[in-house]
This record gives sequence, structure tokens and C-alpha cells, in this order.
Amino acid sequence: MRYLHTMVRVRDLDEALDFWCDKLGLVEVRRAENAAGRFTLVFLAAPDDAEQSRTTAAPQVELTWNWDPETYTGGRNFGHLAYQVDDIYAHCRRLMDKGVVINRPPRDGRMAFVKSPDGISIELLQKGDALPPAEPWATMANTGTW
Repeated sequence: MRYLHTMVRVRDLDEALDFWCDKLGLVEVRRAENAAGRFTLVFLAAPDDAEQSRTTAAPQVELTWNWDPETYTGGRNFGHLAYQVDDIYAHCRRLMDKGVVINRPPRDGRMAFVKSPDGISIELLQKGDALPPAEPWATMANTGTW
């Protein structure tokens, strides 16, 4: 058995790609449009996994955009997606600078949570040991749910 991808339905493909690629930093590795089924699939990978993803199709996030409008609820029901980052403080700062709310700040120097525009929880984990506590993160309160 081999893990392939996680599928997330999105209501606005441009908004979703802005978040997942331009803000979070994932890379589009493949796209498929199905006119008969009226949907588009966009496969994304973390930058360090992008080359492997193009040849083995794993690990990836599949954004599914159904062309006919739908309202999706309960995005948190499946849990969350997790990504390892080299510097959690710098990564969270970059996200904040791009307008992303840090729902659970990395107070412990190890873990943070953000949400996609469709309400999908994303856990960011510090690579290696936790960083020493630092401001503004150490005293930053949670915002909303995560």
C-alpha cells in the first residue's frame, strides 16, 4: 500500500490556488479537466516533494473544483493536513504578511494551525527540535477554531 493524495473540494479554484500555492507555498504538479463531469482536478505537492510527485503521483493534495456551485460544510470533519517546515516562525510570519490568520500560533516553537479559504485545517510542524519560545508567538492567543 502507498499513500497517494488527500482530496479537498473547493468552491472557488482561483481563491483556493492563491491560498494553497501563493500563500502556503505548494506547487501545482498536474491538472485535469473533465468537461463531461463538469469538474477540474488540480494536484499540488510541497516544494521538496514536487519532483517525486510528478513521477510517482505521491504525496499530493488534490483540489477538486466542481464547476456547478456547491456549498461545502464540515471541512474539519476529516481532521487536518500536516506539513513540515524548516522555520515555523518565519513560515507563520510569511503567511501573516500575506493575510492568512494564524488560528493556533506556534507558542511552543513546534506547531501552528491555519485554515484554507474552504475551512480546511492545516497543521504546520517545525522540522527537527522545537524552536525556543519567541515573541510575538509565545503570547499570541488562538483565533477562531483550528
